Amino acid sequence: MTGDLDRIRAICMTHPRAAEKISHGIPVFFIEKGRTFAWYSENHHGSGITAVLVKTSGADEQAFLVEMDPDIFYRPPYLAPSGWIGMRLDTDATDWDQVEARIAQSWDHAATPRLREQFGR
Repeated sequence: MTGDLDRIRAICMTHPRAAEKISHGIPVFFIEKGRTFAWYSENHHGSGITAVLVKTSGADEQAFLVEMDPDIFYRPPYLAPSGWIGMRLDTDATDWDQVEARIAQSWDHAATPRLREQFGR
């Protein structure tokens, strides 16, 4: 699924001050001072799932997304309690416009108010 990673990387790197590093063996996208806004997950612990993990506003939004489309959204192990949601990339139903929008929202959740203001967000 290298193509999915390339596509996620391209989307993430359009955001202000975005950078990439490897953490726990997977690509992670973050803003200054290590504020993470996206993880790329491929077959994590043998799950068979390829996904991008993004921040939400919290448990209510997580529940809404999973209920709205459980074939795409799921609560990722380890990160879900901190407000993260997984978006599957390995289905025919992947909506790349929605992926791009969720990554943008995740950047907004991760950025400081000063940084959001600086970039008009």
